[in-house]
Amino acid sequence: MIEEISIRDLGVIGEARLPLGPGFTALTGETGAGKTMVVTALGLLLGERGDSGAVRSGSAQATVEGRWQVAADGPVADRVRDAGGDVDPGPDGRADLVLGRSVGSDGRSRATVGGRSAPVGVLAELAPQLVVVHGQSEQIRLKSAVAQREALDRFAGAPFAAVLGDYQDAFQRWQTDRGELDVLIAERDRRVREAEDLRLAMTEIEAAAPQRGEDTALAEQAERLTNLEDLRIAATEAREAVSAQLSDSAVGDGGDASALVDAARRSLDRVVSHDPALAPIAEQLAAASFALAEISGSLSSYLGALDADGARELEGIQERRATLNGLIRRYGPTLDDVVDYLESGSTRLLELDSDADRIEQLGIEVDEGLARVHELAARLTELRRAAAARLEDAVSAELRELAMPDARLTIEVTERDLTLTGQDQVTILLQPHPGAEPRPLGKGASGGELSRVMLAIEVVLAGSDPVPTFVFDEVDAGVGGASATEIGRRLARLAESAQVIVVTHLAQVAAFSTNHLVVEKGTDGSVTTSNVRLVHADDRALEMARLLSGSPDSEHALAHARELLEQAHGQWV
Repeated sequence: MIEEISIRDLGVIGEARLPLGPGFTALTGETGAGKTMVVTALGLLLGERGDSGAVRSGSAQATVEGRWQVAADGPVADRVRDAGGDVDPGPDGRADLVLGRSVGSDGRSRATVGGRSAPVGVLAELAPQLVVVHGQSEQIRLKSAVAQREALDRFAGAPFAAVLGDYQDAFQRWQTDRGELDVLIAERDRRVREAEDLRLAMTEIEAAAPQRGEDTALAEQAERLTNLEDLRIAATEAREAVSAQLSDSAVGDGGDASALVDAARRSLDRVVSHDPALAPIAEQLAAASFALAEISGSLSSYLGALDADGARELEGIQERRATLNGLIRRYGPTLDDVVDYLESGSTRLLELDSDADRIEQLGIEVDEGLARVHELAARLTELRRAAAARLEDAVSAELRELAMPDARLTIEVTERDLTLTGQDQVTILLQPHPGAEPRPLGKGASGGELSRVMLAIEVVLAGSDPVPTFVFDEVDAGVGGASATEIGRRLARLAESAQVIVVTHLAQVAAFSTNHLVVEKGTDGSVTTSNVRLVHADDRALEMARLLSGSPDSEHALAHARELLEQAHGQWV
């Protein structure tokens, strides 16, 4: 239940506080934007899109704050806590919830839930559990088949909702399986060709048996064999320079490096005993001699390992490289990619080869799924038709209370193609009087009749799917006289089980309210503003008279206003 709404700098409203509370609140006033801004404010609190154009001229931002009473352990309180907001429970199991919204002149919007900043989407999530808003757009929407089916489904209640949930699960599984089956069948030929190509590729790659890094190693070997003679000459010259195994002339007059180092070491060995400072140098020469000997041995081993028939080995390596390069061109761009393709291709080939079994299994699952969908759809149809009969009677009885004594509501449930909501087309028809042909609401109902039908449906739905607060924005448009009085009376009865807030221009409707707010316009000659005032007794009668005649000074209208209030409440209020 909404206890209070505070508005600042929204449209023409500079600052206003709307005390609401339980029962039936009527909101009246002069024609203009004031009442619209009240409905706009409520919409902002329920997560509707904010518009910078709604910010009052000259203000940086518009703000709206609403205080609700909610169940302390209910889903609304749980969602607020999930969003980080505070909901403090009271001793009666109820809790105060404060929702806020601001819209800046730059278009930026901010929401608060339970005193904490939150995404605007959280307000939209809470809205269906807090308030049902009805206005001219909802009357138009009631003409649509979707809205009519949703109204019937709401009336059908929890047992229907459970079956609908099972049906939707089954329908989505069936759709998923059928989609996969359709793809497999449609692409069967392509997948067969893919399997054949993949099998050939696997055979080719397996025959070559490439190893990771093999192409790099082969390139290095090819480089070595291509320059084999140059390598042999360089290694031979290096070995002879270090330790000549031929004549001394092979390395020039100076001899090889090993001989020269040995000669130097022997020279020092003869005199090292005369000066200890030469001992470290002699040791270094000895180490150099050993190192040269090792180098000579390594060069000899290298020369011994050089293949004398390198041309034949090079030919084999080049052939292998050509094979690997062919695989890389087809399945690369690298040899590692070729190896990866072999590994992943085996898995893909297994998947493609199992298509026939998968198609057969899916076909069985699709048939069984469709049978289950039809079974549940038939159950939905049965429940909808039973609910339609009850809803017809209940709404027709309400219409009699709304000055349409001969009207009869008829609900047709006809078959259509399967959808996520079943196989039913729901059409609400109105027979305004006996002998008339029932016609769809979208074609046969006037604005006033549509207003009353919508109210009657909402009153009936409130009994099976209660909502704490109903807001009606000029639901009485196109209605007058006795019909307006009956609408007011029925709204008062609805307010016995729910909070009802009505924006109206009819005194006959406002008379039944227990809380009457008036939106008043004022101007200082340059700026027009509106404020909201709670009226009682004589002030209320004056407002009622203005609604009746356009002038609160009319004695006749004032008397009529008091009469309406007495009829509505059984006494002067």
